[in-house]
Amino acid sequence: MRTLKDVKVGETVTVAKFNGTGQTKRRIMDMGITKGTKVYVRKVAPLGDPIELTVRGYELSIRKDEAEAVEVE
Repeated sequence: MRTLKDVKVGETVTVAKFNGTGQTKRRIMDMGITKGTKVYVRKVAPLGDPIELTVRGYELSIRKDEAEAVEVE
């Protein structure tokens, strides 16, 4: 399965599951990225970190290592 880190700019994906543990998983869920949520990738910084997303109508930036913990379909 691919992760949120692998999604290209302009794509919309659905969150399938989390691979992160403990604090990382909790932080991602607190930001509104939960299973079944639609996520639109708005921008990726020139060096690839951070990634800007639109989730539930608001804009959010996350790091590549956090995006790797989110599997999408």
